[in-house]
Amino acid sequence: MSEWWTYSLADFLMFSARTYFRQFELVNRALWPLPLLGLAAGAALAVSMLRAAGRSAFALLACAWLAVAWAYHAGPYADINTGAPYFAAGFCLQAVLLAWMAAKRGAGLPTSGKTRGVGLFIVAVALAAYPLLAPLDGRSWWQAEVFGLAPDPTVAASFAALLLWRAPWPLWVLPLLWSAASGATLAELGAPQAWLLPAVALVGIAAALSLPANTRS
Repeated sequence: MSEWWTYSLADFLMFSARTYFRQFELVNRALWPLPLLGLAAGAALAVSMLRAAGRSAFALLACAWLAVAWAYHAGPYADINTGAPYFAAGFCLQAVLLAWMAAKRGAGLPTSGKTRGVGLFIVAVALAAYPLLAPLDGRSWWQAEVFGLAPDPTVAASFAALLLWRAPWPLWVLPLLWSAASGATLAELGAPQAWLLPAVALVGIAAALSLPANTRS
């Protein structure tokens, strides 16, 4: 038997890029018209951020992480990836942490215009750019990745809220881990969007670290 360190990520991926993106189509078709509700929830999240409504934003994100755990990780993705149940558990845990943030009496948006601009740019990428990746890549609109049903746009939008409300660092751990896992998986599959979520994560972290020390949780 080969030693464990001789294995690469490719040895554990038992699916192709075509099969991977097909999972989003299965979710969108099976749950239609819920993808439209996901778009509406994303719009509500953006409005919550613009209005500094922290409780609403984190409540929406908690629901979105739970929905992804149920509809995607415990659904079609579990059919092609044996790690999906563990991802589902992680997304449920993050939903609990986000619900805790929603229950807190809330701080408003950072006073820094630059930091706020970064957060709003991130949420725009999550809600508007991600659904366009499928047609831009020559795939069907049914394979669009929608906030609240697909993991990557949901995680990306979460970085915006974590930054804008200076969330405690433990809330960053699972989004960062998923960003690394998703980026590595997509890179191994040769998907052109492999860099996007890791880049969003790096931008969010850099912006958070640039905040004055006394404003960080």
